[in-house]
Amino acid sequence: MAESAKTAPSAADDVAELSYEQARDELVRVVGELEQGSTTLEQSLALWERGEALARRCEEWLLGAKERLDAARNAAVGSPSNPADS
Repeated sequence: MAESAKTAPSAADDVAELSYEQARDELVRVVGELEQGSTTLEQSLALWERGEALARRCEEWLLGAKERLDAARNAAVGSPSNPADS
């Protein structure tokens, strides 16, 4: 168990570097592995923790994308070329 505690910070660090697609794909793989139920309790806990970190990363990407869309919409509202302003 001490070994996984040593590697946990670097595992969290590498999740922060993943693109949305990479995090999503790995999350799908992790969920599939957990659903199979063929791992030990310790492996399942490690997979669960990894899955939680991946889900948080996906949520960060999605929130960022929403903020960008909201900003683009707000900018378009003030634009004279917006047909809704006519």
